[in-house]
Amino acid sequence: MRYAVTLIEGDGIGPEVTGATCRILDAAGAPIDWEKVPAGARAYEEVGHPLPDAVVASIKKNRVGLKGPLSTPKGKGYRSANVMLRQRLQLFTGWRPVVSLPAVRSRYEDVDLVVLRENTQGLYAGIEHEVQPGTIVSLKVSSRAAGERIARWAFDHAMQNGRRKITVCHKKAVLPLADGAFVDAFHQVGKEYPFIQQEELALDDVCMGLAADPSQFDVLLLQNLYGDIVSDICAGLVGGLGVVPGANVGHRVAVFEAVHGTAPDIAGQGIANPLAVLLSGLLMLEYMGEIKVRDRIRQAVYEVLEEGRYLTGDLGGSANTATFTDAIIDKL
Repeated sequence: MRYAVTLIEGDGIGPEVTGATCRILDAAGAPIDWEKVPAGARAYEEVGHPLPDAVVASIKKNRVGLKGPLSTPKGKGYRSANVMLRQRLQLFTGWRPVVSLPAVRSRYEDVDLVVLRENTQGLYAGIEHEVQPGTIVSLKVSSRAAGERIARWAFDHAMQNGRRKITVCHKKAVLPLADGAFVDAFHQVGKEYPFIQQEELALDDVCMGLAADPSQFDVLLLQNLYGDIVSDICAGLVGGLGVVPGANVGHRVAVFEAVHGTAPDIAGQGIANPLAVLLSGLLMLEYMGEIKVRDRIRQAVYEVLEEGRYLTGDLGGSANTATFTDAIIDKL
């Protein structure tokens, strides 16, 4: 059986890193037929919109997509295609596993945690207006239904993957209604999962705890803005955004993506590290049930990292994208 998968190459280094990932998945025998669709800056230039209807239709049809980084103008132009994609497809769970990798230098060893971010509400609802000249009001949207939805996803994920504790993060002292509703929904759903340890911590304490000893955490559950920030903090624990995968998951659809930016300063030079997109591809294979293919590629990646001969510049080596990719394929 083969699967059609939507491929959004992305902007900047996107085509280079997604291209490398597709080469590796194909070499490993992943039963995937890629369906390319444009989004982001490229789509905006071609059709005047960063998220054409054809992109949404393709992902709905295939139910799985792999996405490179998309650029978003800062403070002008068009709204983030990433945010629009999550909202239009109701990809309510941002899934970010954070794991230490062989030979990737970082301050900590043996980090193994999962960050889960509510993707559709909070300040990312994008509701803001100017109430008078020079004064802007931005609304944080928080519903109990959204809190219960992602809490249930978190508990199911923990139960199915041998995770033993979930920590819900909040700022209830400042936002007792909005953050309080999120925490209350977590505890309500948690009654159905008595064998998983449950705790709530203020966001400040979570950030301090991650810096002091990340091993005390297993699964972190956060609202949208908090999850955006904390997931990057966690990436820093294991070597940065270039070595962690990401996914946005709904009830019937999932999009797997690099969590780093478009890196326009090195785009087109063939030196970008494809590891983040590749690891997202492995997460996609896991989601699709292609565990044997995932394990083959992961083993090849770990062997290349451990040998240290063909690492890209951000990992302390001098290899380019193609050389790093070829080394993994050789291991396969």
